[in-house]
Amino acid sequence: MAVVLLTGYSWEDKLEEALIAGVDEVISKLLFKDNLIHSIQTILLRREKPAEEKNDPDQSDLDIQSNHMLKCRRILVVKDMFSDHPMGYYDAILMDVRMPVMNGLDATRAIRELERADAGEIPIIAMTANAFDEDVQISLQAGMDAHLSKPVEPELLYETLDRLIQHK
Repeated sequence: MAVVLLTGYSWEDKLEEALIAGVDEVISKLLFKDNLIHSIQTILLRREKPAEEKNDPDQSDLDIQSNHMLKCRRILVVKDMFSDHPMGYYDAILMDVRMPVMNGLDATRAIRELERADAGEIPIIAMTANAFDEDVQISLQAGMDAHLSKPVEPELLYETLDRLIQHK
């Protein structure tokens, strides 16, 4: 399992402390798909054992095909700039449910209420530590298309994005 700290603040002065505490990667918002994929690949490469040390040939890190599934896709990690771009610009939104100014549930409702054709269709995926069934239902009722609990497993994230974007 990888621990990725997604933050809207600068952690440069505390990066070493975070790494010692077990954080694998610190990523700053606004985060785009390419940055997320690069961070995940960096973590996996850092953890990968040399080929001669691998014992289980069936055990593999993140499937490289996942990168191909999402190639040329734009994934917005926050809601702030959705309405600032033309229709169809983003392929999906990863929505943090607990954001400081407007929570992800309200942000999702606001996006769904925009008078744009893509506002009702863009896949919005909740990313939250809230993992109870009632939390999933609340996310779906707010207009989200899926709910991923943190820490998010990269393969599940890729599968969810691929499924929702292809279905769109």
